[in-house]
Amino acid sequence: MHSDGPQQRELLRVCRIGRAQGLKGEVNVRPFTDEPEKRFAPGSVLYTKDGSREFHVLRSRTHKERWIVLFDGVTDRNASEALNGVELYGEPATEEELAEEDAWYPEDLIGLEARWDEENALGHPADEVIGTVTNLLESPAQYLLEVAVPMPTDDDPDATLPVLVPFVDEIVPEIDLDEGYLTLDPPGGLIPERA
Repeated sequence: MHSDGPQQRELLRVCRIGRAQGLKGEVNVRPFTDEPEKRFAPGSVLYTKDGSREFHVLRSRTHKERWIVLFDGVTDRNASEALNGVELYGEPATEEELAEEDAWYPEDLIGLEARWDEENALGHPADEVIGTVTNLLESPAQYLLEVAVPMPTDDDPDATLPVLVPFVDEIVPEIDLDEGYLTLDPPGGLIPERA
């Protein structure tokens, strides 16, 4: 099913399997997707990174904000413990599905202009460019946008300062892939003032 051909789409990381849950093969998973209900629905198929192993979801549930999943063929605690640490991947959505859901992938954000939101609490002019998104980093609490903020000096007029911005709705209220920008409404002190 998965080949190294040029038309093969890259698989996207969906979850990391954690510790076993009970004695009947269920595992705790840490999701890296904003649609776990879809990715862990019965009948869904997930893959190892190289696509060599398939994991068919038999059932899933949540318990205290954790996802617990049972995969086909994982029938006891020993089998589920052997999967601890395995990362699973899924097929990306089609461009049509993304457009319908107004969704995007993390790599779509890299290269976007970061602009002040029109309702930013700091009173900066709306749409003024802050910098450019250079990365999306994973942290224990949430994802962080890395924004290269221009900070020219006499020695280097092209100098930038990398600033980490929590990637949450309150701070990143708008993403417009078609126009190539996102907006920021950060708390004071997060974005350094230019001299």
